[in-house]
Amino acid sequence: MTEPPLVISEIFGPTVQGEGPELGTRCGFVRLGRCNLSCQWCDTPYSWDWSRFDASTELSEHSVDAVVARLATMAIDTVVLTGGEPLLQQRRLVPLIHRFQRLKWKTHIETAGTIAWDADQKLVDRWVVSPKLANSGMSARRRLRYDVLRRFANAGASFKFVVVDASDLDEVAHIVGKVGIAPTSVWIMPEGTKPRAVAERTAKLADDVIARGWNLTTRLHVLAWGDKRGK
Repeated sequence: MTEPPLVISEIFGPTVQGEGPELGTRCGFVRLGRCNLSCQWCDTPYSWDWSRFDASTELSEHSVDAVVARLATMAIDTVVLTGGEPLLQQRRLVPLIHRFQRLKWKTHIETAGTIAWDADQKLVDRWVVSPKLANSGMSARRRLRYDVLRRFANAGASFKFVVVDASDLDEVAHIVGKVGIAPTSVWIMPEGTKPRAVAERTAKLADDVIARGWNLTTRLHVLAWGDKRGK
């Protein structure tokens, strides 16, 4: 049976992971198209916001073979599957990940944590779950699925929260407590698509994040390349 194609926004690399627990790690990215959320500060709206972008030009279909062939040119051993929301296409991702395993490539997946992963959790080497806060502009009912978040926490996922200012940290603490996330699995990331904004917010958040027993991550790709697409 022919595998259904993946709907992809972009494939790029080699680059480095700019955020979270694998910060600075050399990798390739596969950005899946479409999203079930609509964060007002989203830095990749071209993957889902059809009020501003044209889906017919922003998205394209790729076979597993085509994706693997593109990544193989990058001389990487780690692939980050992101979005959009990649778990909207999770059934299509499983054959792709099996191919990665045969090539001895590690698979990292970034998700908002509103959709459960129904396949074997061990297929994925690193889960980074990013529950959205009120600063995303969406209702809690839309952006938070505590049952799904607990499943990811029990599977050893890391949790990355996009924070605009220190007042957001109390909301993070509420989610962390309700889900039962270990402090060592919490990563706080300043929102921003400009180097100056990222640096300033990092400085303002650092002491409070450390005092709460959490981890702090910058946005390395923004500091290195600004808001340049494909980096």
